[in-house]
Amino acid sequence: MLVPQAMSYARLAGLQPIYGLYSSFVPVFVYAVFGSSRQLAVGPVALVSLLVSNALSGIADPSEELYTELAILLALLVGIFECIMGFLRLGWLIRFISHSVISGFTTASAVVIGLSQLKYFLGYSVSRSSKIVPLIESIIAGADQFKWPPFLLGSTILVILLVMKHVGKAKKELQFVRAAGPLTGLALGTTIAKVFHPPSISLVGDIPQGLPEFSFPKSIDHAKLLLPTAALITGVAILESVGIAKALAAKNRYELDSNSELFGLGVANIFGSLFSAYPTTGSFSRSAVNSESEAKTGLSGLITGTIIGCSLLFLTPMFKYIPQCALAAIVISAVSGLVDYEGAIFLWRVDKRDFTLWTITSTTTLFLGIEIGVLIGVGVSLAFVIHESANPHIAVLGRLPGTTVYRNVKQYPEAYAYNGIVIVRIDAPIYFANISYIKDRLREYEVAIDKRTNKGPDLEKIYFVILELSPVTYIDSSAVEAIKKLYEEYKTRDIQLAISNPSKEVLLILARSGIVELIGREWFYVRVHDAVQVCLHYVETPPTNVEESSNNTSLWRRSSAKNSSTYAEVKPETNLLEGTIGVKRELRHSKL
Repeated sequence: MLVPQAMSYARLAGLQPIYGLYSSFVPVFVYAVFGSSRQLAVGPVALVSLLVSNALSGIADPSEELYTELAILLALLVGIFECIMGFLRLGWLIRFISHSVISGFTTASAVVIGLSQLKYFLGYSVSRSSKIVPLIESIIAGADQFKWPPFLLGSTILVILLVMKHVGKAKKELQFVRAAGPLTGLALGTTIAKVFHPPSISLVGDIPQGLPEFSFPKSIDHAKLLLPTAALITGVAILESVGIAKALAAKNRYELDSNSELFGLGVANIFGSLFSAYPTTGSFSRSAVNSESEAKTGLSGLITGTIIGCSLLFLTPMFKYIPQCALAAIVISAVSGLVDYEGAIFLWRVDKRDFTLWTITSTTTLFLGIEIGVLIGVGVSLAFVIHESANPHIAVLGRLPGTTVYRNVKQYPEAYAYNGIVIVRIDAPIYFANISYIKDRLREYEVAIDKRTNKGPDLEKIYFVILELSPVTYIDSSAVEAIKKLYEEYKTRDIQLAISNPSKEVLLILARSGIVELIGREWFYVRVHDAVQVCLHYVETPPTNVEESSNNTSLWRRSSAKNSSTYAEVKPETNLLEGTIGVKRELRHSKL
């Protein structure tokens, strides 16, 4: 499976087929030693090959020696980037690229790759481009040069490949049929070309025999030009390879370290560049076949590399009569599975925002090019993340009938609140980017409460605002200052602020900043229900002085009596801080 695919992908990258075999030799051995995945099949892949072609075609002509030197140099740069990311443990950066962006990008790239290979089917030259419009224009412009023999042969081989792939996927006992597809297509095309010698079908031609020689990549002065492309290829290679490796590790029940995986891929590319390889990464289709063949260790990679070495030493004369259209059919068959229309339909049903992101990424990749498509897709994805972070979910809580549980009134319409009391849950960390939004929403809730679902005394205004902070994992200095101002603002309108169930970290920050003393310890509670009971007590029997606000259900007092939910039943003897490791010590240092 690797031999025909490697030769095909090298042609896609604008290189001679021999460089696909070189890229399938040394990197495979090196990854088997340094890589962490036991099933990942490393070598040339379609998407990276297209990126190489797209980047280098603007610098040199594929027929020039400089083009090949730059492709080898690109492997060195990609390897260095991957090793740096592995050493610095920066694999987490890839998490910011969403599945929608990846799916849209690979779908558009698959379409571009397929169109770029049509020239071998049609029998005439098509312009090299990563944009769909120039490709279609070029295909239409050369229609008068169309030749039937390569089209018929290429289409026949493509149909055979697709049928064998389908049979291999549909029936587990026939998995070998899927793996044998590329070799079958290559053998059929070579036989027809050898027997009938059709003049209109272009052949691969002579391929050098022997193993690649050691040489340091040349044209180092062009490295600066290649850095952006190397960074993009690194990102794409990591997404494709690490994602596959993690899936295979989960399937085969072992742990995979993403950073070790990055280092293994980086070393494979660096050593590969010293032996005339262009950028490589893990292949989805070949890794799947490797796993289905029950490979359990990196030994499978060593065996693959050995067979590739034997092919380079003894079999390259046989590759002379391989039709170019057969290699093109292998590429088209391989990338056809990357067109993720089912994923797009799923996103449309489940999440319109993710579908929008998929559409933006795929459209921009098709019409503006791969680099711009990826950048726009990632940019829009990050914009969505920032928007969500700056506009967090905030819920008004109500009490479920017959319980002491408080839930979102929009999710549970039967939940009821109490007149004069607003209970608000903030479902995100509070920091400088979202505190203004949170304050605006709190002001809205103060005046926009639906009194039809409320109980208790008939009051005209809000007297208590209870903040449920259990989902809040972090609060920064800007948010602390904003809470202070909010408290002062509430105070001028005779509104008391109460805090319910903050985490240890949040509580310590509030204590160090003086907010606990400002609001009053007596207004910090373990549960929402405790806070509501005390607020109801004041609503029904207003206190005559502030000292009466001290109560037994304060956050600073933990109940030791039956875990009771009512104000009167809770005993004050046990301090909550005594049972929280480290909190008492921290608060003492905060002079509280």
